[in-house]
Amino acid sequence: MAGNGLDTTSFILAALTASGGIIGFARTGSVPSVAAGCAVGLLYGLGGSRIRNRQPYGLELSLLASVVLGGSAIPRAIRLQKPVPIMLSLIATFGLVTFGRALYQRT
Repeated sequence: MAGNGLDTTSFILAALTASGGIIGFARTGSVPSVAAGCAVGLLYGLGGSRIRNRQPYGLELSLLASVVLGGSAIPRAIRLQKPVPIMLSLIATFGLVTFGRALYQRT
């Protein structure tokens, strides 16, 4: 499998974040939820596609998605201590570690 499964990981995170944004919109009518979830999901999906096709910047795009997600979710998780921001923070942290380590090992 190309990218040691990193492409699949990126696709799973894309599905989680995009579907989470859509669910957030369906439950609360929050346009920022759907926009952010789909934008981060798009970054993860594009990163996964580039990793799978051995194109440049796949890891970087997936890492960027994790940075964006973490930058919004982690402060909210600390402040609100609610399940959704905590789960998003865990997803972001997982992505930061996974793609950050892969990028570090590649250099």
